[in-house]
Amino acid sequence: MSVAVLSLIALIIAIVISCISPKNIGILAIGLSFIVGGIIGNVKVSQIIGGFPLSLFLMLAGVTYLFGIAQVNGTIEKITQYAVKAVRGNVALLPIVLFFVAFALSAIGPGHISIIALMAPAAMILAEKVGIPPLLMALMVGNGGQAGAVSPIAPTGVIANSLAAKLGYTGLEFPFFFNTFIGHLAVSVLAYVLFGGLKLWKQQKEGTASAIASILNVKVEPFNRQQSMTVAGIVVLIILALGFKLDVGLTAFTIGAILTLLNAADENQAIKSMPWGTIMMVCGVTVLVGLMKNVGGMDLFSGIIAQFSTPYTATLVVGFIAAIISAYASTSGVILPAFMPLVPDLIAKMGGGDPLALMYTILVAGHLVDVSPLSTTGALMIGAAGPKSDKSKLFRDMLLWGFAMSVVGAGLSWLFFTVLKF
Repeated sequence: MSVAVLSLIALIIAIVISCISPKNIGILAIGLSFIVGGIIGNVKVSQIIGGFPLSLFLMLAGVTYLFGIAQVNGTIEKITQYAVKAVRGNVALLPIVLFFVAFALSAIGPGHISIIALMAPAAMILAEKVGIPPLLMALMVGNGGQAGAVSPIAPTGVIANSLAAKLGYTGLEFPFFFNTFIGHLAVSVLAYVLFGGLKLWKQQKEGTASAIASILNVKVEPFNRQQSMTVAGIVVLIILALGFKLDVGLTAFTIGAILTLLNAADENQAIKSMPWGTIMMVCGVTVLVGLMKNVGGMDLFSGIIAQFSTPYTATLVVGFIAAIISAYASTSGVILPAFMPLVPDLIAKMGGGDPLALMYTILVAGHLVDVSPLSTTGALMIGAAGPKSDKSKLFRDMLLWGFAMSVVGAGLSWLFFTVLKF
């Protein structure tokens, strides 16, 4: 059996294990890379190590450290509190406002997982108090967080843009971000209409007014010195990274270092809050994919997909495959590092096609299913559901929604990116 085949089998094994086990696929991928490449394939260790994405690691570590500071010192929580008070008693607006709060907080840099973990408990308990269907609130907050996930300074956006740059495609920060946002906005509008959002405008449930009033009567303290410095630091990062094109990771590290010297937060707590598991997952899978490229495994993988695709149907096929796997596995840690490097080879084997359409599809279709309870986002929302909520029903409903999104995501991607050339 060739090393190319073994490397593809190693990727499949890693993906399957990530779907059925909580074990970190990144660490597994590095081990498999050494076994397949270094021991069986006689690939130089320096070549395997060369596949470690150092630049990506620094970007992810820098951004997540800065926002670890913001999380530890309460800056993000305070922004959320101010946003909830801005609803001013209108229950029907609450899911919409929380969608955009989750979007904005996710987009400015922490990433969607940390924001959803922060917002889910308050949002789901609040939904129970004021009579908002738990499914509606879960979908609005979950999709809101994911809508901002591909911001150029958020971890998933950093991963996507770094992988695209390796393929020779730069300047895609805005289209990646915009397409992902529009996809999640569209399905959130659908969820709001289907699952009771419109009824909230007509209903005046007993206890709703008093519940909202109690929220409004809770005083939100102004930003303290540490939080004000942190907000200023985040604004500076956005200006320097987006306006002046400075390296996101190094800029975030520099701002984080200054904030640490100014005692904006406990340094050890900020480091502990960083998503080291996700960082290792992304970097480890990238090492395995790098090995596959060197030994012909990616060429073999793209050839298999090309057998079922044409330039006209590629977005449909790739979108559906990416979405189904993403329902069980990490989009940023598995789908993006495994599928985006496929694009050039797949285009070549099909004899044509639009590489940008395929990359947009992988991002959009891969993310839309992630409100499934089998993914982290959906699991966080269900775990935060109020004591009176039927969690078994919520699980089933969100599972159906997630798998429906695998079809919707692939179909929308094909329609907009292939048929309409959006």
